[in-house]
Amino acid sequence: MRHALPPLLDSTIVPGALFYLVLLLDGFHGALIAALSWSVLALLRRLVRGQKVPAVLVLSVVLVSARTVVAYVTGSAFLYFVQPTASTFLVALLFLVTAMARRPIIERLAHDFCPLDPEMFARPFVRRFFLRLSLLWFVVLATQAGFIMWLLLESSVRTFVLERSLVSAVLTVGGISLSTLWFIRIMRGAGLTVRFSGALTSGRAEPPTA
Repeated sequence: MRHALPPLLDSTIVPGALFYLVLLLDGFHGALIAALSWSVLALLRRLVRGQKVPAVLVLSVVLVSARTVVAYVTGSAFLYFVQPTASTFLVALLFLVTAMARRPIIERLAHDFCPLDPEMFARPFVRRFFLRLSLLWFVVLATQAGFIMWLLLESSVRTFVLERSLVSAVLTVGGISLSTLWFIRIMRGAGLTVRFSGALTSGRAEPPTA
């Protein structure tokens, strides 16, 4: 949570909450500007402070900028929301394709959320884990994109924003929980003890605990 929450707050949670709040108070165009402004400021804040910029935040700024321009010009809420839904499905395909190519991009994204020792990433059983994890997240994201598209076609804008947030949260938290439990099981199978702490320790194997 210590490493994963800040990128998620900057790239997803806060922009989504700002969008809905400003949508209620100032309308659709104001909500567009509020969400985009937060994402850009979050990126600039990290750059000015010399902090590491998470890949998920960069991806968010690029996608939000593109969809905001399209939606602001057309005034279409449908075009604004259909873009991230399509992007979610494209990311799902990216996970699948990179896994099939045996160069899983999910391994790179893992650095933003779980700072493992680089030596650990080179171990064969860890690489196999990320290949299989790519397939899991392909299923999670493809399911999410399909369900959200159905909600977009069936619901009003205000209702959709809440429903979309709920669906995304349930599927994402479920995927993260399953990924974490799977990771712990893989590590224990290799004789390694998993401890959740803020510090990055050495990559030496420890004897399994009872």
